[in-house]
Amino acid sequence: MEGCFSFEIMNFMAYQYEFMHYRTGDIFNSCRLIEGTYVNLLSKLEMNANKKQWSIGPILQKGSSTRHKSLEWLDKQGPNSVLYISFGSSTTMTDKQIQELAMGLENSKQKFLWVLRDADKARKARLPEGYQERTEGTGIVVTDWAPQLEILGHTSIGGFMSHCGWNSCMESMTMGVPILAWPMHSEQPWNATLITEILEVGIQVTEQAHQMEVVNSSTIEKVVNRLMVSKEGEELRSRAEKLGRQVWQSRDEGGVSQLELSSFMAHLSR
Repeated sequence: MEGCFSFEIMNFMAYQYEFMHYRTGDIFNSCRLIEGTYVNLLSKLEMNANKKQWSIGPILQKGSSTRHKSLEWLDKQGPNSVLYISFGSSTTMTDKQIQELAMGLENSKQKFLWVLRDADKARKARLPEGYQERTEGTGIVVTDWAPQLEILGHTSIGGFMSHCGWNSCMESMTMGVPILAWPMHSEQPWNATLITEILEVGIQVTEQAHQMEVVNSSTIEKVVNRLMVSKEGEELRSRAEKLGRQVWQSRDEGGVSQLELSSFMAHLSR
């Protein structure tokens, strides 16, 4: 738990336990192909005795009906050539870290699509002076909402630098995209461990013990090139694509997630 949850959140979680006996089961936005071992372990816990566990994911969020400008830029790039960077809507990076990330991406010489949105709405993230002019043609920075699922599903995307929020993990795995894992807080370090050490479809950007420290540009440059232009990166992409096909097919009739959903619906209508 250390480094993941604040004292207040831990108290809130503990408070919920007294109500756990009222429930008949749990629903997860996950797939047994990804976490079957752990769902089975959960079902053996004393607090889950006689409780159902359903993994009905992937639950995917559809984007806007209009095509985002970033997709038009991706159309012009080669297959698996672009690194997508996004840390969700609840993450705030310091100006120093944003500058180091920006320089790492620039120095890597790899193409990138960076969604730079700050959770602190009163603050505007600062890029290095002249950055977008220097990286024109190589990368684009999007400061508004972007259709993540459509971006991850684009053939030009070869990797995803992510904070490892669970929705992002599920979307990336379903679309067969390997992850550069950069967890910030909450359950994200656990998700990053699953991605990198268990499923082996990603690389850690930084050691978890140092996740609160500023990651310098040279470290970022190296890890980006590891994923995008190395044999190791090719192997990660191959495993991620295979897992993505399996997870996607789990939603088909007779697939493991579809069977879980049918079981849940039968439970509701019994």
